[in-house]
Amino acid sequence: MDGTLLDLHFDNHFWLEHLPIRYGERHGLTADAALERLHPRFKAVEGTLAWYSLEYWSRELDMDILTMKREVEHLIRVLPHAEQFLQTMQAMGKRLVLVTNAHAPVLGLKMERTRLDAYFHNIVSSHDLGHPKETPDFWQRLQEVEPFDPGATLLADDSLPVLRAARDYGLKHIVAMRRPDSRHPAREMEDFAAIETFAELLDKEGD
Repeated sequence: MDGTLLDLHFDNHFWLEHLPIRYGERHGLTADAALERLHPRFKAVEGTLAWYSLEYWSRELDMDILTMKREVEHLIRVLPHAEQFLQTMQAMGKRLVLVTNAHAPVLGLKMERTRLDAYFHNIVSSHDLGHPKETPDFWQRLQEVEPFDPGATLLADDSLPVLRAARDYGLKHIVAMRRPDSRHPAREMEDFAAIETFAELLDKEGD
């Protein structure tokens, strides 16, 4: 979802700018000093369910993370051509499933802002399955709750660890997002077919 359908700028801004400002205000630190203190804590749980958990961070930092996210919720935006792609897939009769590491409160906030949930037949959060998308256990558990054919399923994601885990599970059709954050230039992606926006897939559908 984040960096694939939604602009990752919201999340990057929150974790790297907004939260350090609020944390610094609380602890008498500059935003830069606060980020320097927070960064090792981020790295320590990166790629785990804790990293994506509002409960974890609210408890660890003794701050109301969801309320602070609402302070910058105006930055939640759909990436260019993402909604058009979903509309096209829906019109073609494809089953659309959103698989996300987002915790339920954040997922709710983002769907409230974008209404993208209307396009999906099912939404599966890694918190419901007990494993993040970066792990093989996630894909096995997903198969149990949302059976899919790895050879006939398209996955788009911006995270290399997630893409590699999906490939290792056997997914054959994988697309990497080269520009998850609209404020940053496109990235080079290793080992995967990559697109900058979903317009590139729409063009292929029209060929």
